[in-house]
Amino acid sequence: MFGAKGKEIAMQPYDKLEKIEKAGFVLRRDTPSIREVFVVIKKAFYAEGIEVMLAKRSAAMIGETGVDFDEMCQACDFLVSLGGDGTLLSLVRRSYQYHKPVVGINAGNLGFLADITITEVEPFLKQLHRGEYRIDHRMMIAGYIKKCSGEKIDFFALNDVVVTSPIPSKMVHLNASIDGERFNSYRGDGIIISTPTGSTAYNLAAGGPVVYPLTKAFIITPVMAHSLTNQRPLVVPADFFIELDAEKYEAIVSVDGQERYALEGGDVLHLGGAAQGARLLHRREQNYFTVLREKLHWGDRL
Repeated sequence: MFGAKGKEIAMQPYDKLEKIEKAGFVLRRDTPSIREVFVVIKKAFYAEGIEVMLAKRSAAMIGETGVDFDEMCQACDFLVSLGGDGTLLSLVRRSYQYHKPVVGINAGNLGFLADITITEVEPFLKQLHRGEYRIDHRMMIAGYIKKCSGEKIDFFALNDVVVTSPIPSKMVHLNASIDGERFNSYRGDGIIISTPTGSTAYNLAAGGPVVYPLTKAFIITPVMAHSLTNQRPLVVPADFFIELDAEKYEAIVSVDGQERYALEGGDVLHLGGAAQGARLLHRREQNYFTVLREKLHWGDRL
């Protein structure tokens, strides 16, 4: 999962699709009404000569015929999430082993990651055929929890890994090490270990820095630290290993806000840079700083 000393993070800035013939779709869960939008988008894809495959779970939700998720990932040239950023995060993690490019069509609210709007689908597909697009390689976290029982729980994260108390309003006690060297102990509501992609999510709300998404780094941000010392966010290179334990206490590990695991006394959480980054497909003209200005309203007058 990790390279030697955590340094195997083979990430190239851009690449291209080998073919543009089949697209695999995953739809936002528990939203049957998204069918109307999907039908329109599906028609646009076929008009551009791109076959559409729909994951079985999404298909069942809207009364369509679908295929097994793994079969879809193997057969398609790229994957499409139709929903919000949460739908895209889930798709990236589930499809990680196939390393297929993922494009997000925004049928949600904020849309930091799913940045193609419904009205932009048709022109985007024409740009795709002309090669006017880019594939960004975004750092992912490869993590595992080593249970005191010897069990090992593996996971990947695109946005962040958050450790909090299992009991609301109760402090969590965490010891943190980098490459085996203890560097801090955290007492408070929790700690966020974020990728640059996730720096505009919970990390930003907790007072952490915004980091350019193609940077290779971890952002370690305490949440409401209870300490007489000044606990500040810390940015470290992505080729380090990070280890966290909760001493004799209990904690909850949240992965991209979607998967939850128990961290019990004696368990250790290990985090490192994944061997390959997520491949996110964007319009060539999409500019990260424009997205920041529009989504976060930077520069707006009060």
